[in-house]
Amino acid sequence: MAILVLAEHDNHSLASATLNTLAAANQIGSEIVVLVAGLNAADVASAAAQIAGVSKVLLADDAAYAHQLPENVAPLLANLGRDFSHVLAPATSNGKNILPRVAALLDVDQISEIISVEAADTFKRPIYAGNAIATVQSSAPVKVITVRTTGFDPVAAEGGSAVVEAIGAAQNAGISAFVGEALAKSDRPELTAAKIVVSGGRGMGNGDNFKHLYSFADKLGAAVGASRAAVDAGFVPNDMQVGQTGKIVAPQLYIAVGISGAIQHLAGMKDSKVIVAINKDEEAPIFQVADYGLVADLFEAVPELSDQL
Repeated sequence: MAILVLAEHDNHSLASATLNTLAAANQIGSEIVVLVAGLNAADVASAAAQIAGVSKVLLADDAAYAHQLPENVAPLLANLGRDFSHVLAPATSNGKNILPRVAALLDVDQISEIISVEAADTFKRPIYAGNAIATVQSSAPVKVITVRTTGFDPVAAEGGSAVVEAIGAAQNAGISAFVGEALAKSDRPELTAAKIVVSGGRGMGNGDNFKHLYSFADKLGAAVGASRAAVDAGFVPNDMQVGQTGKIVAPQLYIAVGISGAIQHLAGMKDSKVIVAINKDEEAPIFQVADYGLVADLFEAVPELSDQL
């Protein structure tokens, strides 16, 4: 069975989320085609062609796809998807914006954020903020699926030699236009790709106190996140939020500082390999999922830990 995977990229480089999605595709079937839709994205297509297990790369290079507007990409993906058994994309904001439209155009149901492949038509996905796992079976002729990238280890970025095929007939729906974007820039690793994440919660007290976490994270080479409570309180911007309504992370090491451990937050980080919690409340729910817990005042513990690095 043939599987079509939508590549996540910025027209210059392939996002690591694509590698995780391809890992899921490998568990479904062996014939995998990657679609790169963008503008001047030949380098992205070349990178995709070198990924182990990819059979072919389709390159849709046109101004209509420059910013991957879902109104333009979805019809392209749906038209191509009719010839495939599965259409997959990472469960990023981009993938979650495009694939529901694809499912609607194909008149099939979408399966969201799978974390396991049980069979070609059966998948597992979290529900109720990750407190339960649903096993979903689909009889749809084309299975449209978003993949939670933390559920799959990435495939090798090299080792393949797929052919790149250019496709034409660009589709511009003309109902939306790219106006601009404001990107947060940081010297620290990107939150969803970092191997170490240090997050702060309401216990940080205010935004200025996050300087302790920034210093600590810089010594660890870590990304800095936050709980929803810290974001809602205005301590930090919302692009730092980890949780069900924020970013889903699964680093090798997750350090939760001053975070109580509400269900909303746990849903975004409990798949981390090692979880360390620092909280002065020994009854905080975060200790129930932590591998290591330190009951201490964070304003004493974090500087002491930082000094030891």
